[in-house]
Amino acid sequence: MAGNNLLYAQSGGVTPVINATAAALIEAARGHSDRLGKVFAARDGILGVLEERLIDTSTLTATDLQALAKTPGGTFGSCRYKLKGMDENRREYERLIEVFRAHDIGYFFYNGGNDSADTALKISEMARSHELPLQCIAVPKTIDNDLAVTDNCPGFGSVAKYIAVSIREASLDVMAMASTSTKVFILEVMGRHAGWIAAAGGLAARRAGDPPQIILFPEVPFEEADFLAAVRDSVERHGYCSIVVSEGARWSDGRFLADSGTTDAFGHKQLGGVAPVVADLVKSQTGFKCHWAVSDYLQRSARHLASATDVAHARAVGEAAVEFALAGRSGVMPVIKRLSDAPYSWTIDSAELGDIANREKTVPRDFISPDGFGITEAARAYLEPLIRGEDYPAYGSDGQPLYLTPDFDYLSPRLPAFEV
Repeated sequence: MAGNNLLYAQSGGVTPVINATAAALIEAARGHSDRLGKVFAARDGILGVLEERLIDTSTLTATDLQALAKTPGGTFGSCRYKLKGMDENRREYERLIEVFRAHDIGYFFYNGGNDSADTALKISEMARSHELPLQCIAVPKTIDNDLAVTDNCPGFGSVAKYIAVSIREASLDVMAMASTSTKVFILEVMGRHAGWIAAAGGLAARRAGDPPQIILFPEVPFEEADFLAAVRDSVERHGYCSIVVSEGARWSDGRFLADSGTTDAFGHKQLGGVAPVVADLVKSQTGFKCHWAVSDYLQRSARHLASATDVAHARAVGEAAVEFALAGRSGVMPVIKRLSDAPYSWTIDSAELGDIANREKTVPRDFISPDGFGITEAARAYLEPLIRGEDYPAYGSDGQPLYLTPDFDYLSPRLPAFEV
């Protein structure tokens, strides 16, 4: 017998708007209480499912959900944990089946990126092979903007806005001080294999010569001589040079400039910080005084500067995921389909997880300027609509945002403890 409860979980690196997706999904499910049961949330992603740490979201009020939608981070907790194949680790899949059955779960929503889509696909295939009445739907998010099929990824637009604003503001500081102090500023952004976030920094430039004068993409092999020549040229022309560098910038042989020699839970290379590497190179070869900054978690938690377009995307995929479930869909993901650039128009479509899982969408070459250090008008036409509009959180009397930090009610475990 199929259960009618829903289980939602967050996975991977969080975004400024992943909680907007969560809130929209919960609200949409509540709107179909005649067909759907309770919405549970797994604490810390798939690990929370395996360990039966499940939150009852029915205790969240409408006011709580409004605050949740404007809160950064992943309020239900996320994780980086990759399920192996069913034949490699049958124990974990059997445990998932037990948890789903124990709590009458008929719908599972996994909100994440490439690796999360793979996890959702595996669970969907598990359910089918075990004749488990479970509909599994992946819900997109990733600041890296590298999911296949979808035009863009919820979370990216807000990070793009943060980076464009940050490099513009920092450059105004450098411009003011360049005659007697810092001449080169370097901002490191996320993006291991895809330079979408670095490309977004290019939106700060409104005319030729505007900062950032140099963008270093993972898609363009780093050539030291060309780079140093561009730095010297910018300082000579403008008195300073602002640089945006993706953490995944790499040499022509494929090595990351910042390879730390370790890997993360998904087997990806751990990167040790490319901004200081680039700064050391500039200082040693040119003598210019440099400052550098790493945007790191700041870029993906800056809900106070979220893009209204991005928030709309995030809410739409959460609502669509519930509609897909009601329609009997499984093994799919709601994706964003762009209808036009100007005026910007979009809709929600669906895609099979097999077309998304473990695939990466990189910045196309026609989005990168011929010299490899900037963006083209085609890139600007794609990127600019995604950062439009503001969706500010409410602020309290202490001058700080009113973010949600709830005390959750957890379901009582119905199964023996499980160790991952």
